[in-house]
Amino acid sequence: MGTTPGVPRARVESQGAAVHEAVTYAERRGYRPLLLDLHVPAGAGPVPVVVWIHGGAFWEGDRRYMPPTVAPGAVFDALTAAGLAVATVDYRLSGEASFPAQLDDVRAAVTFLTENADRYGLDPRRIGVWGESAGGTLAGLTALTHPGIGAAALWYAVNDLATPALADPARPEAVLFGDLPPDELRARTTEWSLENKVTPAAPPFLLVHGTADVPVPVSHSERLHARLEAAGVRSEYLPVQDAGHIFEGYDRIPELIGTTAAYLARELAAPAVRA
Repeated sequence: MGTTPGVPRARVESQGAAVHEAVTYAERRGYRPLLLDLHVPAGAGPVPVVVWIHGGAFWEGDRRYMPPTVAPGAVFDALTAAGLAVATVDYRLSGEASFPAQLDDVRAAVTFLTENADRYGLDPRRIGVWGESAGGTLAGLTALTHPGIGAAALWYAVNDLATPALADPARPEAVLFGDLPPDELRARTTEWSLENKVTPAAPPFLLVHGTADVPVPVSHSERLHARLEAAGVRSEYLPVQDAGHIFEGYDRIPELIGTTAAYLARELAAPAVRA
């Protein structure tokens, strides 16, 4: 893990948030350094922090950019306006490394933020995750497998990895796991599907999904919501009527951003009690 002494010089945005750019949170031998940008709201700390995880079918994407239906920086601005810091992270893509490298990277980012909380004015007891599409899958898996996550917000996440991966070897869910024989691919994708990682110890979840989503049908969130509730986990499910993937065709996306940021602010108001 790569850390450097002192706090890197931050630029200050118009609303007063300090932005620490291109912070190395982990170093993997043979790979590029893994970076995050950290937006910290103005005012007294320590503050909760949300890890934002970009989508892109596991094989593309960039921590700095929103999906094309979302205004640049809108998620970061909403979180800092709600009094939350946000760390937007890069991770190894499927052309660079097979799963679980991507999950390992996100969990390493959480560990970095926990270990360096004092340095940046963060509260290590109040950490949430928010991801979209493939990033939503990684956010959910992080919440279900990494201790201390206080809340998870998933936008149109892939819950069932097995069905699409087994249907087409060119699907991103199959590529994510590398060139595996069918039986092993079935076992691995089933093992790592979100619904199969749910336990009663999971933190609260918010699931937001367009009902007209084709690449990731809304049934992914419906099934995960049912599994969470069956385990006694607090889960809120928000179907977005007639919205496609990345909420295409829906003209009130800023409201969804505000709703999600408010949910995370509410859930992270107190420290996580999950071991």
